[in-house]
Amino acid sequence: MTAGGLAIAVAGASGRMGRMLVEAVQQSGDCRLAGALDRAGSAAIGQDATAWLGHASGVQVTGDLAQGLAGAQVLIDFTRPEGTLAHLAACREKGVAMVIGTTGFNEEQKAKIASAAQDIGIVMAPNMSVGVNVALRLLDMAARALSEGYDIEIVEAHHRHKVDAPSGTALAMGETVAKALGRELKTHAIYGREGVTGERDPSTIGFATVRGGDIVGDHTVMFCGTGERIEISHKATSRVGYAQGSLRAARFLAQRGAGLYSMADVLGLDPL
Repeated sequence: MTAGGLAIAVAGASGRMGRMLVEAVQQSGDCRLAGALDRAGSAAIGQDATAWLGHASGVQVTGDLAQGLAGAQVLIDFTRPEGTLAHLAACREKGVAMVIGTTGFNEEQKAKIASAAQDIGIVMAPNMSVGVNVALRLLDMAARALSEGYDIEIVEAHHRHKVDAPSGTALAMGETVAKALGRELKTHAIYGREGVTGERDPSTIGFATVRGGDIVGDHTVMFCGTGERIEISHKATSRVGYAQGSLRAARFLAQRGAGLYSMADVLGLDPL
């Protein structure tokens, strides 16, 4: 680790999650802000990354990748797939590790991330929250025990600005449940119902999406049986949990070499 702490750059530094990450880095005792990236044309370009907190960090928000990554050991990225892939190429070239919390990647984009992990360390997870990753373990256990006689529905809610649906976390929950049941989510998922749909196929996994207001992130998986219903929920009231999980992932990468890691690896959990 470099003098002054683990050097972290933050992508999307002026966004909601970006600001939370910048603040978490500033408040940590073992990390320092080494760079702050934002899209070209952002009103934040040229401003101090912590001006909104009422004090200066000495790090300016920039749209220049070379400048933003100079001196950084790890980039934390919660942006959009296209932006993350552009950052990925620069990080691979410069040997900067990445924590990727971006969601909505297609299979081709995921393959590019896996390829880059041959050269740099990457922690990639649809949700960096420690609580969510513990919930995934609970879902695996519940799905195995409730494999017969229970219909499975996943309900997620996020703020009005979220651009992808279902959320990456909801999909990860669905993948966890499907795998535990020996099913393929892509062939058993139902992403919407309207009109006369007929009786429910018991092998399906249903998804319902809510978008509104400033909801940070609510996820509930319902196992609906006869005479009872089991619900496993995670509700985020702020983005602090995501930021703290991201710093935990960054610290993990500082002690690892190249490779594609999950939050299970970060938390020392057995893989599902």
